[in-house]
Amino acid sequence: QVQLVESGGGLVQTGGSLRLSCAASGRTFTNYAMGWFRQAPGKAREFVATISWNSGGLTYYADSVKGRFTISGDNAKNTMYLQMNSLKPEDTAVYYCAARLFGSIATSRGQYDYWGQGTQVTVSS
Repeated sequence: QVQLVESGGGLVQTGGSLRLSCAASGRTFTNYAMGWFRQAPGKAREFVATISWNSGGLTYYADSVKGRFTISGDNAKNTMYLQMNSLKPEDTAVYYCAARLFGSIATSRGQYDYWGQGTQVTVSS
């Protein structure tokens, strides 16, 4: 079993930055592939970024965040991060972290086995 807990969300102005954290427990962190998704009001949950430690730290981003967001992790702390820069109002959403126990990077919700409860990010214009 894997437990995921997100933190770091909040209210920020357009152009600002936030860093989200996802603390994982329950299994060896380095065997995971993990990802960030987000869900805005009235919209489906969408892929944001993914990282795979079992593929040497391979990363992949949604086009909408490429060049602004950076996914990373600290194996010693069993924590994954999402550094979000140049935030826009359209980035407003609940952000969820997810983990998959087997395989490499993944962009589909159905490919992930565990989910956190989410953290709210609000970008004001």
